[in-house]
Amino acid sequence: MLITLALTLLVCSVTAKEKDGALPRLNDTKAVEAFIDSAEVTVIGFLEGEESQGYKELVAAMKRVHSVPAAICTVKELWADYSLSSDTISLFRKADNHQENLVLAEVKKIEADGFVYFITINEVRYITEYNQVTAVGLFNSEVKSHLLLFANRGSKEYTELKKLLGALAPDFTGKLLFVLINGAVKSNFKSLNYFGLKSTDLPRVGIYDGNSDMKWLLPEGEISTERVQEFCQSFLRGELKEVKQAGEQPKTEL
Repeated sequence: MLITLALTLLVCSVTAKEKDGALPRLNDTKAVEAFIDSAEVTVIGFLEGEESQGYKELVAAMKRVHSVPAAICTVKELWADYSLSSDTISLFRKADNHQENLVLAEVKKIEADGFVYFITINEVRYITEYNQVTAVGLFNSEVKSHLLLFANRGSKEYTELKKLLGALAPDFTGKLLFVLINGAVKSNFKSLNYFGLKSTDLPRVGIYDGNSDMKWLLPEGEISTERVQEFCQSFLRGELKEVKQAGEQPKTEL
């Protein structure tokens, strides 16, 4: 698998250099699958060709969205594998095994700004930092349950805990979205208050279940891989439903 992926990306890289600003071409099923698997979030333009409306706009957009790799697939026989029948910009994300489609025939105005917005609001990763933009993708996801890390950016724990949970998140793909909430930002105070927290209480870990509108906090103490993993498993087993929610008065935790 690694050899196939390496060769695929090498070919894509060479192809891209042949034409200034050109996107890599994916010409068979293995190439498409390998590209989608190459990053947490990827974008593929399923377009008839480089002369198609939307291609130049996609190239321009990807020059502004450096964190997401993009390619094109002009082989129409492959489009059906992704339930597509016309020119479409598709975003693939691993965090919830989701494919988000922007069908160009349904777009009022095809422009780079629109593509950048489409990618940005749907760029949900294994651990996504919450803000007004990412909130759209998070709440539009079919996965309605979120594991939340409340931490103050700039604190000694911030980077370490983000890395810890980012490594754990793939184990819960399609079950929980892992979300980082920066407690040092005033706009996030409402989220903290919802859990009965203040920025001075952080870092803390919680779970929000959008299906039942219930929430819980991991008890104070070390935030370790083992404790967070068991916290998540307890939720998935349905055991937290018998526990008083976070933010209740008096504040009660698991």
